[in-house]
Amino acid sequence: VQLQASGGGWVQAGGSLRLSCAVSGHGSDYHSIAWFRQAPEKMREGVMCRSGSGGTTKYQGYVEGRFFISRDTAKNTVYLQMDNLRPEDTAVYYCAYRRGSCHAVAGEYDYWGQGTQVTVSS
Repeated sequence: VQLQASGGGWVQAGGSLRLSCAVSGHGSDYHSIAWFRQAPEKMREGVMCRSGSGGTTKYQGYVEGRFFISRDTAKNTVYLQMDNLRPEDTAVYYCAYRRGSCHAVAGEYDYWGQGTQVTVSS
């Protein structure tokens, strides 16, 4: 299984970015795709997850009303729409694949994308 994350960049506070995670090689296994992020000198943390059944899990309170996860099945791509970005959202964002349901712990995921840098300036 391979994941290719893209869409990061630099944006001013209040702006928006849409991250993409293209998934390949997974066959028909039931799986979930999550977004994690890691800021400098901080632990990697779960942001949101999309399960194979279409359910959405939010792992952090700060995503409420600002971050949205979706999936284009035809393109095998999961998106993370991030609106009203804040400087504290600055981090490397990773997408991850897990056989089975969503999970909040990074160690439970089987495959990872390479990460995409998001920088939000004040």
